[in-house]
Amino acid sequence: MLSSHMSAVEERILASAKISGNSGHSLHIGSPREAFIREFLETHLPSTVAIGTGEIIDSTSSPKAPRNQFDIVIYRKDFPKLDLGGGISAFLVESVIATIEIKSTLDEQGLEQAIKAAQSAKKLKPHVFKFIQIGYALPSIVNFVVAYAGPARIETAYNWINNTYKKLNISHPQVNFPARVETPSSSIDGVFILKKGFLHFDNIPDTLTPSELRASHPYSSWVSTESEEGTLLYLFFLLTNLCVHSASFAINAAEYLPNIPKEKFKLLP
Repeated sequence: MLSSHMSAVEERILASAKISGNSGHSLHIGSPREAFIREFLETHLPSTVAIGTGEIIDSTSSPKAPRNQFDIVIYRKDFPKLDLGGGISAFLVESVIATIEIKSTLDEQGLEQAIKAAQSAKKLKPHVFKFIQIGYALPSIVNFVVAYAGPARIETAYNWINNTYKKLNISHPQVNFPARVETPSSSIDGVFILKKGFLHFDNIPDTLTPSELRASHPYSSWVSTESEEGTLLYLFFLLTNLCVHSASFAINAAEYLPNIPKEKFKLLP
């Protein structure tokens, strides 16, 4: 049932995208395609999370400083966000679970842009008081790319990642599994091309990556699959697991309130 449902939804998303593809302006093509993925996430992910668009900040972020805008931000519903107007928000890094960049057609230039944005997001520092941990702890924000079309082979996207890493002097983490569970990707965590397949950084324990494959290639940190079926289902599977593995914590407000001097506090009788 689940597989059949997701396959039908994937077909519907691609069919709907063909309608916006008739537009003569790139914005009129891209915006609806973002909306199709957003609608899918809003109607399928757990009610504990919400979907937004905008930028991510931490305690050191400054007003008017350059920041990346993410097409889709998946964040914890019980955390606040800053309304910047026009449907754009600023999300506290402590609340963000994942981001998704939507590409009509994935190319090397678009992937480079996504890599730079993901690298910036992973440099943000959360400050929390943790009370309870359910499952494993996410080592960082997870950054995915979802494309409606792209190269003929999924491994081409991986080659583009390697080319960009060399260009930007980024290195892949050289950590075996299971130690890799505590190690974030250096930038993006996965690329999903609808009806073609996907690749992702293999640091999530409850995935379909065969244990014998990990054992035979302990330092190969990326896994890929080429298939006309199951790309949207696998994205749903990963995101659902990421949303379920959560912690009960509070933001360390002191990191966000440096202008309130601690020496001014006093206890009243």
